[in-house]
Amino acid sequence: MLNFTENLARSLAASYAAWRQRRRAYIELAALDDRALADIGISRSEIRYVLSQGAAAPVRPGASASLANSDLQHA
Repeated sequence: MLNFTENLARSLAASYAAWRQRRRAYIELAALDDRALADIGISRSEIRYVLSQGAAAPVRPGASASLANSDLQHA
């Protein structure tokens, strides 16, 4: 029973962390202008779709699979 509870807690924590990361990425992408979005290969209407795909596959050839990287240093 304890294993089940631990696994459930870990699963919930991982799901919550993934949701927060997608939310943060959505906010960052939505803040970009249309030209910047086009530079990374997506349109404004594709933001939710791209984030729902996760790292499964890039949207277009040459597009980055990791759209929001919290470790990225901005100059």
